[in-house]
Amino acid sequence: METLPPLTIADKVFADLVRAIVEGQIPAGSKISEPELAKSHGISRGPLREAIARLEACGLVIRKPNVGARVVMLSAQDMVEISEVREPLEGMACRLAAEKSTPEDIRELRALLEQHQAQDALQKGQGYFQKAGDLDFHYRIVQCCKNQKLIGLLCDDLYHLVRMYRYQYGMPSPRAQRAFGEHTLIIDAIEEGDGELAEMLMRHHIRASRKNIQARLLQAADQAQAINP
Repeated sequence: METLPPLTIADKVFADLVRAIVEGQIPAGSKISEPELAKSHGISRGPLREAIARLEACGLVIRKPNVGARVVMLSAQDMVEISEVREPLEGMACRLAAEKSTPEDIRELRALLEQHQAQDALQKGQGYFQKAGDLDFHYRIVQCCKNQKLIGLLCDDLYHLVRMYRYQYGMPSPRAQRAFGEHTLIIDAIEEGDGELAEMLMRHHIRASRKNIQARLLQAADQAQAINP
């Protein structure tokens, strides 16, 4: 078995900052203060700057000359554009997963959904929260496609930014139980080897999610406008 290299300080700080940004602990639009972060994490500027550069590369942070780095702002238009890219790619991943998934892949996907189903928030129809990486249904589905280029696009390049929108505006939603049901149907189609159906179901699922997040983003913008006319 291949041994993974040990995590560096920059790796750990990057993971911590990704989690904080995605979950809204560091709010969208807020300035990234290198002195404050270096102090709070007890590290030097070198690893911190490496971590911030990685945040910039995955779209969570924007750096401007004479302004510095800020967390990306979430907007309905940007979310729509990201979704327009994500929909065909994840649909393709599902089609390939139907062709390439092993019985063990299917067992693991169903076990993951069993874990999700036990969530109190999902049972009450209040939200459908998923942790990152292997505990995220979408991440795991993409891994099953066995196409490294597609995995790189969806699990590296777009993943954290997509997850930021999903976590803050998609997961706490009355659509939770419906979304869970759609996940189950997608796995059914993949297990049956019906790539066309799996792709269609995933594309429909992402469009429905996009409309839900778009509506909530617009609602939040209206509320902000009412408070600060």
